[in-house]
Amino acid sequence: MTTPLTTIQPDIAERTDERTEEDLRTGEPKVAHIVRTEPGESAVAKVTEARVYGYPVEALCGERFVPQRDPKQLPVCQVCKEIYDLYRAVNENLHETPRS
Repeated sequence: MTTPLTTIQPDIAERTDERTEEDLRTGEPKVAHIVRTEPGESAVAKVTEARVYGYPVEALCGERFVPQRDPKQLPVCQVCKEIYDLYRAVNENLHETPRS
């Protein structure tokens, strides 16, 4: 389950993360992303750890980045928002009892 915690993704000046050998972008962010989490995983804890240790996280839209700034200052990524809204709509009625 993903949670609606959003964070930002930098947009310019690519670099390579030595731990993962992935290309990551740094610079001024343009949008805040919703971070992908596993069932039972805390999005807040995941983002905090990534921010402190410089680990990349993955957004619902597939972007990988190291959280660096306050996401509340930016608009939410439309792709992340659409994926999250679709997930919520599909899973909304899973715990209801069928009507007879």
